[in-house]
Amino acid sequence: MRLFLYLSMLVLFCACSNSEMAMPEYTSEDDESVAFSKMISVSAAGEEVTLGTNSNNARTNERPAMQVKFSYDFSMSRSEVTCGEFNRLMKKSFGLSLNCHGYYPATDVTYYDAVLFANERSKREGRDTAYSYSKATFDKNHHCTNLEGFFFSTESEGYRLPTEAEWLLVAGRNWSFDKGWTAENSKLKIQTVCGKAKKDEFCDLLGNVIEWVNDWFGNLKDTTLLNYVGAPDGGALGQRVIKGGCYRNANSFITLYNRGDIYTVVSSTRAEYVGFRLAKGAIPEPTWMGGDGKAATSRVVPLASSSALHSLTGTHKMKLAFRNDITGNLAYIDYSSGVPSVIEIEDTLDVYHPEISPDGNRVAFCSRIEGVSGKSALYVRDLNAEGTNLVKLEVESAVIPRWQVLENGTTIIIYVTDAGNNKDETSFKETSTWQVKFANGKFGKPTKILDGAYHGGISEDKSLAVTGARLLRARVAKPGSTVFKEASDLVWYDSAQACNVSLSKDRSKRTLFLDFGAGPGRKFVGESYGMHERLFVADSTGKLIQSVAAPAGYSFDHTEWGQGGENLVVASLSNLDGAHKKIVLVDMSDSSVVELVEGDELWHPSFWVKGKSDADRDVLLDLDSAGMYFDYNPANLLQGSSVELAMRMQMFWKNYRNIECVTLGSSMLLDAVIDTSITAFKTLNMGVTLADLFLFKYIASRYILRYAEKIKVLVVELSPGFLFRQENDYFYYVRLFSPGLIYDEHHLSHETKDVVAALSQEYSYPRSLFAQNYMDDSFLLPSVSWGDTYVDADVSKMPYSSVKLRRNREMLDSLRTETERRGVKLILAITPQNPDFAKTESFGSFGPKMEVAKKIVSALEKSGYYIFDENKFGEHDYTSEMAYNSNHLSYLGARQFTARLDSLLKTLR
Repeated sequence: MRLFLYLSMLVLFCACSNSEMAMPEYTSEDDESVAFSKMISVSAAGEEVTLGTNSNNARTNERPAMQVKFSYDFSMSRSEVTCGEFNRLMKKSFGLSLNCHGYYPATDVTYYDAVLFANERSKREGRDTAYSYSKATFDKNHHCTNLEGFFFSTESEGYRLPTEAEWLLVAGRNWSFDKGWTAENSKLKIQTVCGKAKKDEFCDLLGNVIEWVNDWFGNLKDTTLLNYVGAPDGGALGQRVIKGGCYRNANSFITLYNRGDIYTVVSSTRAEYVGFRLAKGAIPEPTWMGGDGKAATSRVVPLASSSALHSLTGTHKMKLAFRNDITGNLAYIDYSSGVPSVIEIEDTLDVYHPEISPDGNRVAFCSRIEGVSGKSALYVRDLNAEGTNLVKLEVESAVIPRWQVLENGTTIIIYVTDAGNNKDETSFKETSTWQVKFANGKFGKPTKILDGAYHGGISEDKSLAVTGARLLRARVAKPGSTVFKEASDLVWYDSAQACNVSLSKDRSKRTLFLDFGAGPGRKFVGESYGMHERLFVADSTGKLIQSVAAPAGYSFDHTEWGQGGENLVVASLSNLDGAHKKIVLVDMSDSSVVELVEGDELWHPSFWVKGKSDADRDVLLDLDSAGMYFDYNPANLLQGSSVELAMRMQMFWKNYRNIECVTLGSSMLLDAVIDTSITAFKTLNMGVTLADLFLFKYIASRYILRYAEKIKVLVVELSPGFLFRQENDYFYYVRLFSPGLIYDEHHLSHETKDVVAALSQEYSYPRSLFAQNYMDDSFLLPSVSWGDTYVDADVSKMPYSSVKLRRNREMLDSLRTETERRGVKLILAITPQNPDFAKTESFGSFGPKMEVAKKIVSALEKSGYYIFDENKFGEHDYTSEMAYNSNHLSYLGARQFTARLDSLLKTLR
């Protein structure tokens, strides 16, 4: 299995090789004979439970202790879902059948497999499902790896996974090592469910298999929350909570507060020791708490992935801004990060009608809504989490800002003095439309364009202006006239009521609007419809040319043409109760609708797409792939490694002209080298979690030795166990999900490197994707201890005569030849590991046998390689406080390792 090495590290040290796995063989017994897990009622109302701990020995994401109160009761299944009941539903519905049987727990399932099973059981009993989605993605074995548009409904009475708080409440009442299957009594084998429990009590909450719970992973806070249900969304990574320990864990490893692993667990993760149980019951007044530590009783959930939108727009550079009407704040999503996450800019400003600037860097907004008369303030601020550089236009009133770039390159904002009811001609003429230059973060002097509040937009050639809010008015310039000096004031749409008017931004002069089921619309469509149930498009003369129906059960509101997308319309969707529950993107070329976000009250969306300028079209590079070294894809189980690589590549291109020394390694070297503390050479640490020689050779040959003009030293990690890797074990996957690497293979050259270097700096990669719990703004780990030794490799299959080892040795020799040709010194570095490995037969967690490792190191030394060995087969002086775990140094160990490496490098000057 290609990803075995990665998967074997995923969940609380439970991994073992396939040859060691103790799963029972599948039999052909009749799964229909296996009963569904019994649901037991849980009296929870008025109860309180503690999530996390205040123990200093716990991981940072398990601290501090947080209290959760319950105001409701629920039900939870007595046991983990069994293989028999899982196969009974999932084989027929999705073609998924696990290689197990009967009353053994269903394992080797993704989080999405589990929620699909919950939905299927709800359907079987005629219940509404607790989970909804727009599209499911399956791997070749029929496991679900992603649910596009995934949404969990707390109001549903259907089957679901228990929340972490619910699971803890039940587990705390039934927590006993005497009743759990752990390494002390399981013989390292999965057991049938409830083997140590009484007939009517919950079983296996401790041990047997680790269990998925419902929650997105969120940080804890020293507070008390009511009906806590986790983080509002998956954030950058989509990390999930798992609970309970497994049959291979020692008792000392299993605690109530454990929430995950030293490596990230996401919804698409699956392993033979991870299962789940079900819960049932609505959760009233739920509370979510995001990474910022702020609790909320409402949430906004991204529904569309960056990759799905890329197929629609052809670019990753997209942003969505909107008003969260529950909070009154400006919220936005930056899709260029690869993983959509909603960010709110919280301050005292009331935000209406936000519009993203043409370059995507700023947002303009006002303080009053369309259709309501009165004074309004107009602001511009940076579109980032802090909303920096806020500036206000100092005029008496300005409402509904619209950006525009003039032919000479000047950026202006068009606004109106009032956007109230425009039905009365006299009142309408008392308003006016203005423009103001915006440059270098400042407003210029406003100038009046025309009388009347044409807040629907003005064409670039100043020949057409439109507005709504009762009547669809248009000001149409006569041919040859400029700036409306000679123009006709018209009322389109047979004077029927219209609103949410928006003029296209692509020079086609198409007008988008909503109506109230009026006669002109019914005649054009050919049938009756309700208020706002269709959006309409008129041409430059006011003639209807297109109509798109809202999805069933919804009506449109707050419709706007997209910024930079010629045929894209963004809109809110209101349900039958009038709540603005979703924001969607409508592709007018085929009338398709893509759901972007879901929440309680989402208003006034603005969607921005990076367009190509005329200058861009003259560049031979693909400006969307060049420099983009990470593209989120739920099928990528190495996301942590991929995003680390992307950030390392970004730093390389930022500093490639001055780099003198580069360190290449897995997380063991990444966490051991503080590159900014090395004084001998200008050094860049390009370590990547789980990386091996295939990646080292690729990066060194294609980038470092070719484009780093001042390179003098290359430090490469020597981990004997990784020398038994094949190309498809790791490198294949991180390359597959890096558009930038693939693009560079075909287009990068000395002629294009500067453009690629510049483009690489445009991307931001969220740190929450990282595979390890690094300390703030670093790749360093906190001080914990060496801990216990554990071996994740079958060392019997790693002989010194291995063909894989020979292939890796040939690659290493090839790399040495390249470095010698460039006059670059090659150093092989061995990082310290748990000294207790010296008491085992293995060199380390990843093998090989100690005797094989000694042969490898000895052979390399005899061949003339310089080896910087800080492990010394366990005979080193790195104390336990210098360690994070058996394989990785803490920041204290990194200081010592870096200082010694620096001393060595100084001898090379």
